[in-house]
Amino acid sequence: MKLPTQLYLGFLAASIHATTPLLNCLSSAHVSFITPSSPTWPIFASPFNTRVPYTPAAIVIPISTSQVAAAVACGAAHKVKVTPKAGGHSYASLSLGGEDGHLVIELNEMAGVSLDRGTGIATIGPGARLGDVATGIYNQGKRAFSHGTCPGVGLGGHVLHGGYGMSSRNHGLALDWVDSITVVLANASVVDCSAHLRPSLFFAMLGAGSSFGIATEFRFRTFEAPEVVTWFSAALPWDGETAVEGLEKLELFTRYRMPSELNMRLMASANGSSLDGVFYGDRAGLDDALGPFLEKVNGSIASAETTDWIGGLDHFSESDTGLVVPEPYNKHDTFYAKSLTLTGLNGTSAENFVDYWFNVAFNVDRIWWFQLDLHGGAHAGVWEHDNGVTSYPHRDKLYIIQFYDRVIGKPYPANGFQFLDGWLDVTTEPLKWGEWGMYVNYVDARLGRREAEELYWGKNLPRLRKIKAQVDPGELFFNPISIAPARGR
Repeated sequence: MKLPTQLYLGFLAASIHATTPLLNCLSSAHVSFITPSSPTWPIFASPFNTRVPYTPAAIVIPISTSQVAAAVACGAAHKVKVTPKAGGHSYASLSLGGEDGHLVIELNEMAGVSLDRGTGIATIGPGARLGDVATGIYNQGKRAFSHGTCPGVGLGGHVLHGGYGMSSRNHGLALDWVDSITVVLANASVVDCSAHLRPSLFFAMLGAGSSFGIATEFRFRTFEAPEVVTWFSAALPWDGETAVEGLEKLELFTRYRMPSELNMRLMASANGSSLDGVFYGDRAGLDDALGPFLEKVNGSIASAETTDWIGGLDHFSESDTGLVVPEPYNKHDTFYAKSLTLTGLNGTSAENFVDYWFNVAFNVDRIWWFQLDLHGGAHAGVWEHDNGVTSYPHRDKLYIIQFYDRVIGKPYPANGFQFLDGWLDVTTEPLKWGEWGMYVNYVDARLGRREAEELYWGKNLPRLRKIKAQVDPGELFFNPISIAPARGR
């Protein structure tokens, strides 16, 4: 994103704070930064979710890895927590620290997208947004990798904690395509890591990266972008009497029969429910792959169009500008969100889920929806990439569900949280520990830290805590749900 006015160097932009040791350090290091008195502050300090605003101590806007390292050194020297911001889409404003007083490293100027057509490796800065990433590597060589569909989401946080999207069923997660990363550690050193070089750091960065360092450059493997893609939306006339049976049939289809070329999610709101997705092939192939299942659940394709890779991403961008990201990026919402990752949704859990859906949610007068992504299954790329290289903990989960409850033009109500909290409680009450978790890219920072660690990182948490103790024992990279270092023996 280009600044609307000339970026002030720290010693110019914050002269009234020049006696502050942290700002003096940044000025001496010739690292550009802004403070609340700077004219560009509202652009960089405004949260995506206006429900959770926080005020950083300062916002650094580096243009190089060396400047990131210098800023990290200043934060460490003056005992100020350091937080990277690579797009700012965190649902809980963790990219602003999740609390007041952090030194935020705004990475939007480190957003280059370059493809080596010989090797197929794409070198991308963490501040690049997904729309620019998709069009950049496609235009340079008709290449792609799996990632999400919201064009304004920044690459850094999306990749470092998963990166699910409409190609994940056949190609896995965004983090599965990372070849190597350049990382600034808490001691301000700069290192590269990959599956073969510093594999423990690579493991931690790919799944829980915000707790371990600041990624300043990614190298991605890529695949040839498909030439034929068919997006679709299939109407589901489900109600409180038929949805449980529908979910049971959906689970069987997802687990055993759904082909890898079919990427799909169940969408539901007060306006109805549908199966929306992408088939990597033509309309005839879509009908063959999905038609028999739709017959079983009384569904039908309401709309579909055959296009190419970019056309499919553009359709799901849900943006007036498609994959083109406006500059400056200034999108905001007011909401509360939660997530579930589930090994299945059946029996009493499904009955409770459906009862809450039709008998509680439909009585809520806010704008709510849920999105149930068909994440796993016998032919799912996410499951096939379960090789222990990354710390993404949900490889055994069939579904990811995102719950979202928003308001427009007014504050989110103080008693509103109980709606989504209650939905998750009734759904998980019959389940055993391990049968469910949560996806950190749909973060809920109202969880206690210990509970959040267990739900977001599951079986990988003990190893992650040990790595944290090795690379950041003082928790320079901290937020309210970040991974704590192992203590003692």
